[in-house]
Amino acid sequence: MTDPIELDLPVDGGTLRVLRFGGGPRTAVAAHGITASGMSFRALARHLPPDWSLFALDLRGRGGSADTPGPYGFDVHAADLCAAAERWGGGVPVAVTGQSMGACAALRAAASRPELFDRLLLIDGGLPMPPAEGTDPDALLDASMGPILARLTRTFEDDEAYVDVFRAHPALGPEWNDDIEAYVRYDITGPAGARRSRAQEGPVRRDGRELITSGPAFGEDLAKLAVPARLLYAPRGLTGSEPGMLSDALVAQWTARAPRLTAEAVADCNHYTILMGPRARTVADRLVRMV
Repeated sequence: MTDPIELDLPVDGGTLRVLRFGGGPRTAVAAHGITASGMSFRALARHLPPDWSLFALDLRGRGGSADTPGPYGFDVHAADLCAAAERWGGGVPVAVTGQSMGACAALRAAASRPELFDRLLLIDGGLPMPPAEGTDPDALLDASMGPILARLTRTFEDDEAYVDVFRAHPALGPEWNDDIEAYVRYDITGPAGARRSRAQEGPVRRDGRELITSGPAFGEDLAKLAVPARLLYAPRGLTGSEPGMLSDALVAQWTARAPRLTAEAVADCNHYTILMGPRARTVADRLVRMV
């Protein structure tokens, strides 16, 4: 597969940018992580068979959809995935996948509109992780995503200065490759001397708060799934070191409670490189072979 074709998807309130990888009749739609873009699926898409196409959305407030208005939140992101499935699915059920926050959006789409999908692949996300009782969601968001949120408000002298931030990231720099670089460069916008991320802080914070507070709703989504679902999870987390985002105990808890969900640990990767590193081949294989 070559680099994507950029398409527009009409949705409530405006249009979304969608990146189409491949030209085959088999269809998958995909949702990215909380500050990411559809370009994060570039490596996965390259490993799909030639009879597949992958339509990776830039969710509202990110990437080429940075100016698409809200509302935001998982019901809206799920509805946008469903709109993509209806537009490009050819009238038959399609695959839906998502990574990190996007896994929750994909889960909500599959749970709410099962007639549109024949499989669900969750990539290092999608499981409820309720905070301790009494936790302030905004404080937890700042504690867990402080450096990421700070980057969204910074400006940079040029593109290379922005790319250097990611080259220095402990989870990305040691495994730097063309797919990671393409993903980072796609995220850059703004005038000369004030380059910045396309991702908007407001939508990111809005979705982050819902991610923290909606554990019971995601649990209900998992329990009522009517399509086959598989979770792939990484042993290393946001900083490239152990533990991963999803513990073995949490995974076991939810595979026991959700009849349609199975899970597999993917060796030797972190939260980002499970999708943008060599293990993207494994993720693509599991997506194709689920049913």
